[in-house]
Amino acid sequence: MLCSGFKAELERQLMMQNEMRERQMALQIAWSREFLKYFGTFFGIAAISLTAGAVRRRKPAFLFPVIPLGFVFTYQYDLGYGTLLQRMRGEAEDILETEKSKLQLPRGMITFESLEKARKEQSKFFIDK
Repeated sequence: MLCSGFKAELERQLMMQNEMRERQMALQIAWSREFLKYFGTFFGIAAISLTAGAVRRRKPAFLFPVIPLGFVFTYQYDLGYGTLLQRMRGEAEDILETEKSKLQLPRGMITFESLEKARKEQSKFFIDK
């Protein structure tokens, strides 16, 4: 059975980690929304200019850059205001449940023994020099 002080400390650490994760996610969403303002303005001006150029010069090839720019705009909008994060979270949960083997580290989990072995080898390297 866990000591109540240890359990409380562990719960505080978990709450702190979750708070940091939430803050990082909020910052990512805020960054995406801010980026969308600038990119949306650029995309609008570029789309209007390229459309005008295509009509004026009768060259539809001028419209091709609008396609990849539209994908970037849509992605950023979905990240900032849409459901992209919920879909990504759902996909991550599916991976954790059904594709666990893809998440394994090379050489397995790090252990205290492997860290000590690496530390001793590194200290021998510096002592030998």
